[in-house]
Amino acid sequence: MAASESLDVLVVGGGPTGLALAAQLHAYGARFRIVDRNLDRARESRALAIQPRTLEALAPFGVTDTLVARGNPAVQLRMHLPGRRTVRLPLFDIGIADTPYPFLLFLSQAETESVVGSRLAEDGTAVERGTELVELTAEGGHVACRLRQRDGTEESVRARYVVGCDGARSTVRDQAGIGFDGYSYPQTFLLADLEVDGLERGAAHAYMTETGMLFFFPLGSPASWRMLAMRPSGTPDTGTPDAGTPGAKGPDVRRPGAENPVDIGQLQSIVDRYVSDRLLLRDPVWMTDFRIHNRGAKNYRSDRVFLAGDAAHIHSPAGAQGMNTGIQDALNLGWKLALVCRDAAPAALLDTYESERAPVGRNVLRFTDRAFIIATSRRPLLRLARTHLAPRLAPLVLRLPALRAAAFRTLSQLAINYRRSPATAEGPHPPRRGPRAGDRLPDTPGGLHATTAAPGYHLLLCGPHDVWDTRRIEAATRGRDHLIHVHTLGTKVPWRGITHCLVRPDGYIAYRAGGTDLTGLVGYLERWLPLSAAAARTTRA
Repeated sequence: MAASESLDVLVVGGGPTGLALAAQLHAYGARFRIVDRNLDRARESRALAIQPRTLEALAPFGVTDTLVARGNPAVQLRMHLPGRRTVRLPLFDIGIADTPYPFLLFLSQAETESVVGSRLAEDGTAVERGTELVELTAEGGHVACRLRQRDGTEESVRARYVVGCDGARSTVRDQAGIGFDGYSYPQTFLLADLEVDGLERGAAHAYMTETGMLFFFPLGSPASWRMLAMRPSGTPDTGTPDAGTPGAKGPDVRRPGAENPVDIGQLQSIVDRYVSDRLLLRDPVWMTDFRIHNRGAKNYRSDRVFLAGDAAHIHSPAGAQGMNTGIQDALNLGWKLALVCRDAAPAALLDTYESERAPVGRNVLRFTDRAFIIATSRRPLLRLARTHLAPRLAPLVLRLPALRAAAFRTLSQLAINYRRSPATAEGPHPPRRGPRAGDRLPDTPGGLHATTAAPGYHLLLCGPHDVWDTRRIEAATRGRDHLIHVHTLGTKVPWRGITHCLVRPDGYIAYRAGGTDLTGLVGYLERWLPLSAAAARTTRA
């Protein structure tokens, strides 16, 4: 076995979650490695949409513009009903001004991994493919890890922390002894990336029938369309358990030309059954059948081992939440690990990962479960609501801008907040309006997100420039100026009056208060960014 290497963080899993975590660890100068047992990144589409909040969160790493250029910001849904009736529904074109990305971006997971992975490679970080975590053991102040290469060579790695981003069948979760509870749905689904003749481009399509639902989503690459259909009752069920089932062999990924029970003729027969208009399927790139699960980890952390993404939660694809939730898990955790490893933050900061992200994961599990049941149930009342009531009520409801905005913020994950986090605090005399401590920092026409994109915390001073005393600001941040960027913004901010707020590295408001008294801010910094002994001596001198 090769000699032991010491790291700050070992990231296990090179999918979107692991790549996002690696990008943030790199930005903060952590010593890390990212390994993946697969020899290549995903080539199939898999997850197919990126939410606005995820695009915002990835922007500081310089990848979002490329993602948007490659994707399809579809804002229209065509709901096809029995009797050849089609309802045209707008989705997110509601003039949301506090995000640069007011749309759902259709882009395959394969493309997302390609873009983020390429950027990491440009920065000198590569996913070590064909490298598998075999064993991990907590040993005092570190985790001893045994890695195995494809040729059987093994090496020992000592890491202060290990993060399992290795999917539903997580080795890290298993080695850490963390339970993964939940259940499987009885339905089997068919999935394919292919070309479709006769389908209007530039929009998503949903076919609502008594026997099931059929969706087509615009992709562009690796094919023009993603097809998702529930297998009708009475047809052969060849679905295999996917990676979410404990003990399963993993996802049944099938390609055209191999021996498999999913073929283009089978897909065409289902489309003919569900669709009144003639749609011709052709040139499949990827086809599979699968079952869906709803499972969550009992804990997101066990001592020095953390879970993120599918290793912590798996659920139905309703609402395009899965990959996005995983990426945001990673970007909540990465800066915390890096600052703790640099002794710039107390170890207690790591406790806030589970307290902040576990509630988000549970909410996603509940939301996707309810949406899935409504969409697939064969109960007469729910079938009536799905095929007759919902299509008639949806256009009326979506005419109300307030309801559309609320739905957009929920699905887009812009509404996620950490108001109850121990690392969130309201200071004295906070503004009555505007975002609160724990909320996401909204963007402004002047580009507030661009202003706060650099790694670190950002102190925003709002109100007339002449009310802020430079000496008091320097005194409040002295010894931490390498971690805190100070911005005097004037009046073009989301709050009225004279206020100040501290924005965390992941774009959420950590602390805010009214007025120019920075005493409360200093107290917050002393708890969550305490000066080291050396820094304290320098400051006193």
